[in-house]
Amino acid sequence: MAHTTKVNGSASGNYLGYTCKCGGLQSGSPLSSQTSQPEQEVGTSEGKPISSLDAFPTQEACTNNESTLKSIMKKKDGNKDSNGAKKNLQFVGINGGYELSEKMLSACNLLKNTINDPKALTSKDMRFCLNTLQHEWFRVSSQKSAIPAMVGDYIAAFEAISPDVLRYVINLADGNGNTALHYSVSHSNFEIVKLLLDADVCNVDHQNKAGYTPIMLAALAAVEAEKDMRIVEELFGCGDVNAKASQAGQTALMLAVSHGRIDMVKGLLACGADVNIQDDEGSTALMCASEHGHVEIVKLLLAQPGCNGHLEDNDGSTALSIALEAGHKDIAVLLYAHVNFAKAQSPGTPRLGRKTSPGPTHRGSFD
Repeated sequence: MAHTTKVNGSASGNYLGYTCKCGGLQSGSPLSSQTSQPEQEVGTSEGKPISSLDAFPTQEACTNNESTLKSIMKKKDGNKDSNGAKKNLQFVGINGGYELSEKMLSACNLLKNTINDPKALTSKDMRFCLNTLQHEWFRVSSQKSAIPAMVGDYIAAFEAISPDVLRYVINLADGNGNTALHYSVSHSNFEIVKLLLDADVCNVDHQNKAGYTPIMLAALAAVEAEKDMRIVEELFGCGDVNAKASQAGQTALMLAVSHGRIDMVKGLLACGADVNIQDDEGSTALMCASEHGHVEIVKLLLAQPGCNGHLEDNDGSTALSIALEAGHKDIAVLLYAHVNFAKAQSPGTPRLGRKTSPGPTHRGSFD
């Protein structure tokens, strides 16, 4: 049975190319110390590559927690950035705001006129326009240094051209299947996340090619301010919090639990996260918390109505046996009490406060 590895003497969020039993990144998603930037190879809103684009400016190095999140934004065989770079498109400010360049406006108008014609979208001219749109949209919206005011002005400009153009551009995916929402969450750019959600056209359940949705990435995002946590909770409420990642069947709750993110666990539970969902290995969120030794999270999960401590994974292990094997005796005690209390409360056994059918010779068990 695999347990959390330790790096430099401390538990690390970096699962270095091996499979963790509960909720960790899988071997198909090795961690990288590289920063996450929009991939140069971009795609249509369906995620199909169009062509290779210019390199984006380099960002500062990520922390371990950020690196954990970045790794699930790329497939193992994700394309690497090229060294070539061209000048970015220029923008003209109006009264302190930002407006689209002539090149962008032309591309948007061409998209508006052909968006309902799949055949026209594949033409050479249209491919060039889509490259222009995609390159500039990711440059503006999807870097760590992105400016919310600029993103807001771009969203307003796209909507003014056509609601269909807005929907198309916001949901554009790069070569790894990441949208602007994926990147904004990963960079903890919550003002931009809010702008994207308020546009009311985001596909918040879109999985990148590594199999993760923005909601799953948010379960690992760094949130410090209360206002930012409210935006994360809004994101949770806009999509499917119980969606399973395509690579290993993990949910956002499993990811949050395995990384000890109690704030995210609370937010996900409040938005209807199911504690009993099992991933491809049969693991549940409770098993993840038990393996990683997160006592307070175990208490939270056990307090959820219907939390099933009897479930077994593919190896026949339960949360209790996992906790014992990992040496977390305090958690094992909690699980033992929960499992045995649940047995006492099984159907056919009188429950506390419940009376049997009234009759002259019957009294409630606890009367």
